[in-house]
Amino acid sequence: MSLKRILIVDDDTAILDSTKQILEFEGYEVEIAATAGEGLAKIENEFFNLALFDIKLPDMEGTELLEKAHKLRPGMKKIMVTGYASLENSVFSLNAGADAYIMKPVNPRDLLEKIKEKLDEQEKEGHHHHHH
Repeated sequence: MSLKRILIVDDDTAILDSTKQILEFEGYEVEIAATAGEGLAKIENEFFNLALFDIKLPDMEGTELLEKAHKLRPGMKKIMVTGYASLENSVFSLNAGADAYIMKPVNPRDLLEKIKEKLDEQEKEGHHHHHH
């Protein structure tokens, strides 16, 4: 059973580092990107089961990144991370293909539960990505 791969896109390096540590400690394989562009390049070139997108990125709104990522990898689970509790944003994100929504400051336990829940859903949906 291969490790689940997760991509974290956030322009805050402290958040990238701490989230990466938490996830690696749980046994996930983690890649990080500090910009939307870098994140998209990784999504195009590699397979990820799940991606965490910060909603405010220097080069692109997280929602736009979400839409682009959704087109590239519809089967990948996408969780939006936001410090802006605007309902408008969350509704938009869910419509644009986000699978879940997490508020900053991120509670590691909530994050891990949410990730696990989404990866379990993915297993049930049976995306056989290995054949592409």
